[in-house]
Amino acid sequence: MPNTVSFNSDFPQITQSDALYERALKVQKPVTQTLAKGPGQFTKGIAPKYLQKGKGSHVWDVDGNEYIDFNSAIGPISLGYAYPAVDQAIMKQLEDGITFSLMHPQEVELSELIQQIIPNAEAVKISKTGADVCSAAIRVARAFTGRDKVYCCGYHGWHDWYIGITSRNSGVPQATQSLTYTFEYNDIESLKAALDEDVAAIILEPFIFAAPNEGYLQELIAICKENGTLVIFDEMWTGFRIALGGAQEYFNVKPDLAVYSKACANGMPIALLTGRADVMELFNNEVFSYTTFGGEALSLAACIATINELKDKQVPEYLDAKGKIIKEAYNRIARENGMENMTSCIGYNCRTMITFSPEAGNALALKTLMQQEMIKRGILWAGFHNMCFSHTDEDINYTIEAYQDVIPLIKTAIENGKIESYLKGEILEAVFRKVSDYNIKPRTLSTVE
Repeated sequence: MPNTVSFNSDFPQITQSDALYERALKVQKPVTQTLAKGPGQFTKGIAPKYLQKGKGSHVWDVDGNEYIDFNSAIGPISLGYAYPAVDQAIMKQLEDGITFSLMHPQEVELSELIQQIIPNAEAVKISKTGADVCSAAIRVARAFTGRDKVYCCGYHGWHDWYIGITSRNSGVPQATQSLTYTFEYNDIESLKAALDEDVAAIILEPFIFAAPNEGYLQELIAICKENGTLVIFDEMWTGFRIALGGAQEYFNVKPDLAVYSKACANGMPIALLTGRADVMELFNNEVFSYTTFGGEALSLAACIATINELKDKQVPEYLDAKGKIIKEAYNRIARENGMENMTSCIGYNCRTMITFSPEAGNALALKTLMQQEMIKRGILWAGFHNMCFSHTDEDINYTIEAYQDVIPLIKTAIENGKIESYLKGEILEAVFRKVSDYNIKPRTLSTVE
């Protein structure tokens, strides 16, 4: 029988997952379209590789095993899987068609809605993916300023201008790599020292897990304005989650440009670029950034329906309240087990992360062990709590019970000094290797010419 959301006696059977994976190896390179969903991020031999369906906050793999999902499809699921109001909007639009030979009215309707919500949205551009709008923002910033260099802080997609500074930069010309640099979050002095007259834009995630220092975002915007450098907020994770208007609303700051995707359409592919009218005006004639599916109507309908639900149901407040319960419970359980110096749950409540200190041992091995044991208990776990509106009190209370059961096991493995001996599958892979001069270890900006 397939496993359920319970303290199962054994690990899930994943025969069908493994069979599909073997088929995929013969025809796909790579086998996953999203790295964070791929087999390297879920322990091989224990975790499922393919999900078949979802409803609310629960998902079922191809072998029929059920899980509470705290990954939320790596961010896009803000309301829940198969959420009625969104699905109904999609089906209603489907009756009229998917994509057309002229523009669609919902392009205007969505843009008007975004302008009411996002503080800097003097103008709105619609596209399909986060990487699309990040690259569009960089291109228009370079065109507007007449400058070439970009400083970034965070993850901004797979396009050359960004991925060239990571350890997975094969195929990116050195000339392109040399135009992008990284900077340390919350270190305003190093940024001041590095800015020069050739920096077109600063792009950053307003926060990832660590909170900005008091006044950091405001000062960053001020010094960039003085330097003639545009500021771009990458709000893929913060938008529509930390507040309806994202980090701009939450921190009361207004960047020149901002980009959004993930949470705004509850799983449908759409992305948004908002910003100053004078900068965005360049898209009309000077800067080319178009895509055939930018006005695809099912995603437009889903986005409008999702945003209205987020607003009407006060979803960001819900995510904050429910995420806080999990975060505080995890840290309490860690303290009760004398592990507060070894593991903690950090971040803003809408999206938190479990961390392990160097003192605890190999962090990837510990994460693998935690994932292994949470999956056995019916929780699809990857180290994060990406909260959605469908996470119920029952889900949260059960997850806390699972942590109460698993954390003592983690403690025993640490104390025995043989974490790997507890693993039934393979250790998880790091997304980017830690090598000097790449984004996980930022370049020394004083070296910028």
